[in-house]
This record gives sequence, C-alpha cells and structure tokens, in this order.
Amino acid sequence: MMNKKIFWIGVTACLISQSGLQAQERKSRPNIIYIMSDDHAYQAISAYGHGLNKTPNIDKLAEKGMLFNRAFVTNSICGPSRAVMLTGKYSHVNGFTDNHSKFDNKQQTVATVLHDAGYQTAVIGKWHLISDPVGFDYWNVLPGQGQYYNPDFIENGVQKKVDGYVTNITTDFAISWLDKREKDKPFFLIYQQKAPHRNWMPEEKYYHLFDSTQVGLAATWQNIYNRLTPEEKKKWEAAYGPSNEAFRKANLSGKDLAMWKYQRYMKDYLRCVQSVDDNVGRLMDYLKQNGLEENTIIIYTSDQGFYLGEHGWFDKRWMYEESFRTPLIVKWPGVTNKKSTSHQMVMNLDFAETILDMAGVKIPADMQGKSFAPVLKGKQKGNFRDAVYYHFYENVEHKVAKQIGVRTERYKLIWFYENNEWELYDLEKDKKEMNNVYGNPAYKTVQEMMMKKLKEKKEQYNDPVNLNSPI
Repeated sequence: MMNKKIFWIGVTACLISQSGLQAQERKSRPNIIYIMSDDHAYQAISAYGHGLNKTPNIDKLAEKGMLFNRAFVTNSICGPSRAVMLTGKYSHVNGFTDNHSKFDNKQQTVATVLHDAGYQTAVIGKWHLISDPVGFDYWNVLPGQGQYYNPDFIENGVQKKVDGYVTNITTDFAISWLDKREKDKPFFLIYQQKAPHRNWMPEEKYYHLFDSTQVGLAATWQNIYNRLTPEEKKKWEAAYGPSNEAFRKANLSGKDLAMWKYQRYMKDYLRCVQSVDDNVGRLMDYLKQNGLEENTIIIYTSDQGFYLGEHGWFDKRWMYEESFRTPLIVKWPGVTNKKSTSHQMVMNLDFAETILDMAGVKIPADMQGKSFAPVLKGKQKGNFRDAVYYHFYENVEHKVAKQIGVRTERYKLIWFYENNEWELYDLEKDKKEMNNVYGNPAYKTVQEMMMKKLKEKKEQYNDPVNLNSPI
C-alpha cells in the first residue's frame, strides 16, 4: 500500500513538473510580429539616411535591432511578394506569379507550421492574395487593394465597412486582437498596412505636411531611363493630369509641369508614410504598456522597393536596385540589443524560414530559402549568400518586360527574356546602374561568370523558364 502511495506521489510530482516545464516553454517562446507596409521604399525610412522624411518610430526599431541594407525580393510586385513570404518558395513554385493569380490556400505556410507548433496566429490589414487566409486563428483583411477612407474589412469571412482612416483602423484591429488573444500561448501576428500604396491619400491631419518643403530630386531623375510606359502615363495622369483640379490651376508646362507632378507625388506619398510610422509607434507603445516588449520579435519590411523619382520613375517591378531592394529591420530582444547594420544579402524568400528558426520550430525541407538567424546573432561565418536570383513574370498592367536575373556582391545580370535583351552592371563602379556593360570586351570574363551563375541559380530554384534561352 505504501509503495502504491509513493508511486502516485511520484507520478503526480512528475506531471506537475512536466506541466510547469511546458508552461515555462510556452512563456519563453518569443512572440513574433511581422509588419509589412505596401510600396514603402527604403529611401523613405529615415534610418536609411536618405533625408527625405522622418520616421522616428520605425527608426526606434533600428536602435535596438539590425538594419539590412541588402535585403531583396524574388519578384518585385505586391501579391507575389506576400506569397513568397508566407511559403518560403519562389512564385513559380507556390503558384502565385502575378497579381492576377489566386493563392492556393491549401498549401503549407509559415502560419500553418507555427499554428501546428502551438502558436496563436492572426493576419490583419492588407492581404491581396484573393483566396481566404488559412492557418490563422483570426483574420481581418482588406478586400483587394482596400480603400484609404472608410474601408471594407473582411473579418473571418464577414465583410463590413469601417469608418475612419485605413492605417489607423488596421492598428485598432491589431491591438484589439492582442487584447483578446489567449494569453497563455505565444503569438504570431502578420500586421500589414495598405499605405503607402497609390492612390496616396494622406490622413487628414497630414494634408499640409511638407507644404513649405521642396522635396529634392533624385540624382538620376533626368537620366537615360527617364521614360514611362503608356500604361504608367495613364495612371500618372489620372492622379496628376488634366482631370485633376490642382493640375488645371497650376497651368504649367514642360519642366515646370514635370517638377509640379513630382512634388505632388512625393508629398502625398510621404504623408501616407507618416501615418504608417505613427501606427508603428502605437503598436510598440501597446507592447511596452502590456509587458510584451521584451519577448516580442518585430520585423519591419515592405513587399518590395519603390521608385521615388529615380530614373524618372515611380512604381516597382524592375530588377534595378530601387525596386529589387526592400527595407528590412529586425528587432529581436536579447539578441539584437543595439543598433547594427548588416551588409549580407538576404531575401524575402528567407523570411518564413527565419521566423520558424527564431520560434524554435523545425523548418520544412521543401522551403527554398534559409534562416538568417545566424546573421542576427552575429554568428554568420562568411557570406550568407553568394548571389540572389530574381524573376518577374507578369508584363500585364504596366507592360514591364518579363525578366530573370542574378546579383552578386559586385555585379548584376538581367535577361529580359521576351525580347532577348541583356544588361550587365558593375555595381562597384556604377552604383546607379547607368552603364550597361553587357557585350563590352573588358567584361568578357565577368559576363561569362555571371551567365554561369544565372544558370546555376535558375536550376537551384527549379525555375522552368527557357524560351530558347542561350544559357
């Protein structure tokens, strides 16, 4: 009888101990908030040092985080970039190659893997993948592109209009979910803003921000790339053309007209960014006030880069640096405790893997990226990547040519495969990508090396593009 009693005391103690360890493990696992704005150029984050505007709240993330100045995307366009982040796979593998695709929500994502591992999951704000979110305990997303004022939201399948400004509303919903979530589980929140995507409608309090400021021109504003496709011109004219009342009142032409349009565009864009920054501050304040700051990883990024007048352009899509490169700041309490900058080449292809690694969850073998947690920890030996691979598949709305390419530390090779045009840039000597040296005898060895690298990466990522390719 005594032995049985001792046995049950031992079992009970073991169960209590195990329960305590499980509770401790749940508590120690980090919460993760992934913040993605839409079309937020790195040039418009003051921590990157371009001087266009001030984003103090995003900058605070960098003060105790790692700022990446070589973060790239696999495909510089909204929906596909989101699908790559969720799946850790290139667009031709996850099936979402352009904004006219529909995301296969039955496939594995970072959210489904974390959910299965015991994380509470939510996605709030911009979604832009057409199919309903799957793998989330809670979702409340904008249909399509969404509206800046009085937008519709779809909350767990129910659509309703919400009064107010979309950037603030998205944060309201995020904070509300954080308040109502199960407090004994770690959480993974994808918090995605519509702004500063066009049609660039600022919050009312910022209507006159920058009124007394003349935004400086990009150094490459009037160079050889100063052109817009007919489709881009139509969109530009719709916002700042003859039908616009302010345009008619300005009564300008030539260079004066071009400068007027540029100032209008830039100021509206930067005004939208200001509300994004405000709301990053709101969310960070909530975490601090509720004792969540020290166990919550924050990732801030955009779905890709964006042109702010460089080469005479706006928008994205191209493999040139302004659209290929995206902002990325990671604040990981206990790991990134002071401001640091990484020059390693990472990609949105790596985001899912890195998030899983930070959460202590096994990375599925079929994901194509890799975790850059060693970079964040300061334990990366040598280059994280020797090259990054790009594929833009669309050529629909803006008539930007389909293209693949590869970038190394110094060189970039782009192949516009629909019309078999090649471009090669020496990024050390030609940071603005002004001088195409493809076919230049002085770069014969470099060209051969980059062609070989392109073929290697194309095969590594199982990209079926061929079209009588010479590579």
